[in-house]
Amino acid sequence: MQSPAPSLSTDQVIAQATAQLRADHKEETSTLQHAVDRLTAVVGMPGFVVVLTLAVVAWVAVNLLIGWAGLRPPDPPPFVWLEAALEMGALYVAALILTTQRRADKLSGQREQLILELAILNDQKTSKLIELLEEVRRDSPTLADRIDHEAHAMSKPADPHSVLGAIKDAESGTLNAPEPVPAAPHRCP
Repeated sequence: MQSPAPSLSTDQVIAQATAQLRADHKEETSTLQHAVDRLTAVVGMPGFVVVLTLAVVAWVAVNLLIGWAGLRPPDPPPFVWLEAALEMGALYVAALILTTQRRADKLSGQREQLILELAILNDQKTSKLIELLEEVRRDSPTLADRIDHEAHAMSKPADPHSVLGAIKDAESGTLNAPEPVPAAPHRCP
């Protein structure tokens, strides 16, 4: 008889969900977008800057040497063709970066959503644990019975809509200071 497969830990489930998120994001990417990502990665390498600098220096040097030799250089100073090529290159690099950034922002938004959902789930779990601990405390004959307003408030999960409203109020400057929670009276056994 085979033993049942072990269940995954929460960390493993989160790791799998994150890996699946990345895999789905990669799968949804077109061949053209993959090419743009690779090209942007090449342009972002330090070696690319070195090669570009060497190419510009070589272009200028070759044109100057041809001019000094008494021939007509293809791009005499002030190097209009070089300037136009560099401007076009800058335009393409900007477009590549924006395209790649837009795709990265989409993945970032999905990650933020996953983190938010995990935070809400953890808040609910924590609230349930506090509620269960308070129930054990109330039912235990060996513990002094007391009212703990803070534990009672913490046993309720946060309402995401209320939190969103508070964030909007804070951003607009209309947030009022929260009212203090009264200290729980302690009774000695």
